[in-house]
Amino acid sequence: MKVPYFPLGDLLAPDREGFHEALDRVLDSGQILLGRELEAFETSFARVAGSPHCIGVGSGLDAIALMLLAAELPADSEVLVPANSFIASALGVERAGLRAIPVEIDPATGNLDVERLEDALTPRTRAVLAVHLHGIPCDMDALGEACRRWNLRLFEDAAQAHGALWRGKPCGSFGDAAAFSFYPGKNLGALGDGGAVTTSDPGLDARVRLWRNYGSRVKYVHDLPGWNSRMEELQAAFLAVRLRHLESDNLVRRRAAELYTEALRDVPGVRLPRPPEAATPSWHLFPVLCEDRDLVQTRLEAAGITTLVHYPTPLHLQPCLETRGERSLPAAKRWCDQTLSLPIHPRITEAEVRYVSAAVAESTR
Repeated sequence: MKVPYFPLGDLLAPDREGFHEALDRVLDSGQILLGRELEAFETSFARVAGSPHCIGVGSGLDAIALMLLAAELPADSEVLVPANSFIASALGVERAGLRAIPVEIDPATGNLDVERLEDALTPRTRAVLAVHLHGIPCDMDALGEACRRWNLRLFEDAAQAHGALWRGKPCGSFGDAAAFSFYPGKNLGALGDGGAVTTSDPGLDARVRLWRNYGSRVKYVHDLPGWNSRMEELQAAFLAVRLRHLESDNLVRRRAAELYTEALRDVPGVRLPRPPEAATPSWHLFPVLCEDRDLVQTRLEAAGITTLVHYPTPLHLQPCLETRGERSLPAAKRWCDQTLSLPIHPRITEAEVRYVSAAVAESTR
């Protein structure tokens, strides 16, 4: 059996007719930017994220940077981020003129270790960026309480958490604001790049809209040195098509994750993430931790199974961030050394999941 990691062409095929209709609508409108398609998508996605405001922007990276710029933290403030996240989590902080500080993770979930956050606090720490990595929600109860105790602002990187829930409440609705990515491989992906900021703060909403559009409310009048980061009408229209089945797609992912967990929980040399009971993951990725990750990946490839590594180099060892925070974060380093992402997507079959699971068990012997 051949099991691809993420067969994007096949996944997009059922929406071809909807995409063509969306294209025709945009062409007929003559509106390419900041029009009705974007307004409609922002309204629809705000409901998914459980927030009254949604602002479509150019990418997930821009979403992180723009929400932090709009938050108006003091220059060079420190923002705590999990050390095993994708680089965009840190670069968004840096592009907002702030300092990303990689911190230790909880080895059970791969998310921020709330008990270790205090170790990274300095007089310049102003905020926490909670990354719902792999679509596994962070413990927002503990994070919220910690941020209140230390007088820190709380933001979410929900780039991998479309439709994920904490105690039944959507990721993207807990902090001051949240950033989403619509990179094509995400649970909700565009046919190009895109991102969004969600917030319940009308002032922050207005400032993000200002920042994304050259700092301008009135044409040719620029209140601040803004960016050009506007989600295109066409991408908004495509995303509206795919949004129709986000919930059903996530149900397939959750069932696949259940099957992987049932099959692999007792396999020697394999460790699985353990989401808290209050979490309903969206399972953007399904990571397994293997003591000999590279050997397992090679054996799976020989069995016709494509896997990926997300992400092999922790943030505190990235050249652009190696002066930030601690240089020794053993749980994050171990996660990055051992993590292997198994195929998971809305069209994966039970037979494929069982085949992959059996091959993982065989590959670790």
